[in-house]
Amino acid sequence: QVQLVESGGGLVQFGGSLRLSCAASGRSFGAYTIGWFRQAPGKEREFVASINWSGDTTYSSDSVKGRFTISRDNAENTVYLQMNDVRLEDTADYYCAAPSIPLSGTLRRANEYDYWGQGTQVTVSS
Repeated sequence: QVQLVESGGGLVQFGGSLRLSCAASGRSFGAYTIGWFRQAPGKEREFVASINWSGDTTYSSDSVKGRFTISRDNAENTVYLQMNDVRLEDTADYYCAAPSIPLSGTLRRANEYDYWGQGTQVTVSS
């Protein structure tokens, strides 16, 4: 089992920055890929970014590429999502997730993840 807790969400102005954190506990965090997803009201959950177990491989969706950066600190059992130049369409609940299989690559589909946090809300204002 693994427990994931997101934090860092809030209200941010258009063009501003925000950093989300995903703190993990319960098992060998450093062996697992972590992904970030988001879900806006009335929309399906959307892949944002993922990072492999060692942190040397990342993948971001086209909608956030060049603006969002995913990173991890395995010593702190935490994965970060640095959000820069945010847009109105970035407004959503953001979730981090982990698979049950270790040493995975940069997983991009929600059904590849088995553990999810409770989410943190991000609202971008104009």
